[in-house]
Amino acid sequence: MKKLAFIIALTVATSLPLSSAYAGGQLSQPIAVKVQRANNLQLDNKVDQAIALLVSLKPTQAYDKAFVQRMLGVFYWQQGNSAKAISNLTQAVKSGLLQDDQAWVTERMLADILLSEQKYSQALPHYYQLTKRIPKNQKGYELWLRIAQSHYQLSQWSKVLTAMKRYDGYNRKDEMSPLSIKLGAQLQLKQWSGATSTLNRLIALEPTKLNWWQQLANIQIRAGKPNDALSTLKLAKYQGVALTQQDLHRLAQLYAQRGIPERAAKQIAELDGADSNTQLLVEQANYWQMAREWQSAINVWRKAAQRNNKYRWQLAQLLLQEGHYQKALTELNKVKRKDKQADVELAKVRAYYKLNDFDNAIIHAKQANNIKTSAAASSWVKYLSQMREMEETS
Repeated sequence: MKKLAFIIALTVATSLPLSSAYAGGQLSQPIAVKVQRANNLQLDNKVDQAIALLVSLKPTQAYDKAFVQRMLGVFYWQQGNSAKAISNLTQAVKSGLLQDDQAWVTERMLADILLSEQKYSQALPHYYQLTKRIPKNQKGYELWLRIAQSHYQLSQWSKVLTAMKRYDGYNRKDEMSPLSIKLGAQLQLKQWSGATSTLNRLIALEPTKLNWWQQLANIQIRAGKPNDALSTLKLAKYQGVALTQQDLHRLAQLYAQRGIPERAAKQIAELDGADSNTQLLVEQANYWQMAREWQSAINVWRKAAQRNNKYRWQLAQLLLQEGHYQKALTELNKVKRKDKQADVELAKVRAYYKLNDFDNAIIHAKQANNIKTSAAASSWVKYLSQMREMEETS
């Protein structure tokens, strides 16, 4: 920002119509001579001497004074004294005596210096004044961008977008800075549709920048469009964007929400620590189960159970479901959860029954009923007792 203002200052200092001001009878002859000398000193990189010469002048005519203040403003800025630069340029502009493009360029310089010094509220009135008459050789879109930047710094989000609308009217090629300003205001105002459009334009400019993809997916989720968020993260991954582990985890969750649990499980399996993090193992196993990929689910539940015994119950249930009765019994014997004691006994009943071991089956049915009386336990006890009697009489 300061570099920009310095360039403008230098342009003003070296292009002001000194001779025309004198020829037109505006500058008095003594002041014009001194001003020309100061200008030559500045061109020789003797800014301190040029300032000293101008300060020594005591112009009595109003135009002489305004002209000297304008030059002092330029030189003070080159010297790095922003306070004196702003003071002198402000007085020069307020005089109203500087005419035509000379006045416009001077006020533009003042506005840019104020902006570079973070004096946004003071800069804005000057920028708005400048937009009322923009010389043909000046870039109006720059003014509206500066106005948007100033409102942005003041958190005046609606005014940012109003200024950006005027900027867009110039049909400029997309650039990062203007689009970023626009996006920031849209996000603050929760204008999700507009922000989505802006982010797509930013992604077109910087297709590998992670932040744009993340923000787009977040907005789509906030807007209640998880399918769009899924497509966004899928595309980012496909294009080689370095998604974070959190992003990839979210991608898995979005697959599950979309009803594609197999893809969700595979995505979880790609995460760092997927084979050693218990929570990731549990999540992966659940997704395989949702996908009805029973053997994959069994394999992952086994890993989870090895890390935390409380997941032994899920493993045993699936083994039993898939007909691995002896393996199921082995795992059931390792289940230590107090809240599952009755359920474990009933599961053993089913396993022994499938193995045609009715004696053990009835023992565990009675144990289940003793732990917690239930219709299921009672039915098993009655049924198995009848089966044993039939065997004895046959």
